[in-house]
Amino acid sequence: MPSPEKSIAVSNVGKIRANNQDSGYVGRYLFVVADGMGGHAGGDVASAIAIHRISEIDKQYTSAHDAVFALQSALIAANSLLAETVFEHNELTGMGTTVSGILRVGHQIALAHIGDSRIYRFRGSKLEQISSDHTFVQRLVDSGRITPEEAAVHPRRSVLMRVLGDVDAAPEIDTQVLDTAPGDRWMICSDGLSSYVSDDKIEHVLASVSDTHEAADRLIKESLDAGAPDNVTVVLVDIDETTDSSHVPPLTVGSAASPLSFDSDSARRSLRLPTLLLHPLKATQPDPSHFEPESEDYLDELILEDRRRAKRRRITWLVAIGIAVLAIIAGVIVAYQWTQAHYYVGNDQGTVAIYRGVQQGIGPIQLSSVYKKTDIALDQLPAFNRQQVDATISASSLMLAQQIVDRLSDARTQ
Repeated sequence: MPSPEKSIAVSNVGKIRANNQDSGYVGRYLFVVADGMGGHAGGDVASAIAIHRISEIDKQYTSAHDAVFALQSALIAANSLLAETVFEHNELTGMGTTVSGILRVGHQIALAHIGDSRIYRFRGSKLEQISSDHTFVQRLVDSGRITPEEAAVHPRRSVLMRVLGDVDAAPEIDTQVLDTAPGDRWMICSDGLSSYVSDDKIEHVLASVSDTHEAADRLIKESLDAGAPDNVTVVLVDIDETTDSSHVPPLTVGSAASPLSFDSDSARRSLRLPTLLLHPLKATQPDPSHFEPESEDYLDELILEDRRRAKRRRITWLVAIGIAVLAIIAGVIVAYQWTQAHYYVGNDQGTVAIYRGVQQGIGPIQLSSVYKKTDIALDQLPAFNRQQVDATISASSLMLAQQIVDRLSDARTQ
């Protein structure tokens, strides 16, 4: 009976997109996810090229620091290869890809990351995001301008500030060396998972499903159940007492699993992107509001725009609150006026009186007051009438209330 897999890669096109622009790779020591950007303008090509180039470094290293250097060098080489591809196929201008990868070296992990795909570590029933998103909204969160909850619904949440592609000849790549321990489970995923499935749900799946393949399939299903408008790719790596989490033979999924295609059809030409950093949109049609110009001041412009949006949001809330308060006040006035159109006969310190309003009150607030006093003493009335007055006698108008008083006056004992 074959032993359980310690690593796996699974990718799904999602429920809306026509093609898969994600790529994933699990090998002997290397585990990577790439999420292509640029819509039909080569997102699938970009992630596939990156995975193919980076997979060349899947070998054993003497130290984690050597592995970090190899990873970083491979990402920069993939970046150059993407730029060369765009030069030869100008219809792919604007294509790019995120890359998040780890190399296992003994009981350590070498990590390299750029973009908004994510690297997580599940340890001791707790899920922790290891990588940091290179997005505009993450900068806003880091600077305290917005909360993580606001970032999740921000209109600029798909704007990337760093990727591989024909953008920057020397992109800034995050690298780390981290210790790993038996029982750890490492997960690399595209934002097709992290944007639509909460960390709590991901944590629950990783805690409750021990088999790596089954757990990855379950995470894909969670994304599909959430609508999965984007491609979704998951790589899982389980750590045990050994130093081996390899997948033999290596497994490639997503666009990198298919032959490269450089079709220069009209659809690709019509969707040429600016030089900077548009992530795949969460819909079938690209949204021009997510395009970024080449201006070096664009980040400052986005921040100013976000401030204006926040100010408009505050004004909208204040206006809505003001309208709600006015509506409540108007309702209270109308309700009070309705109560003052009613009357009843009751006891006022031992004498009969006509009250204006209703018998009920709102806490300490009384909704009635003595409208007219009479000279009819309660002890002059028969017992039945006294009970009626004590319990109050309702009247729909002042005239009816006066008629009740007249009848009580006639009923007085002589």
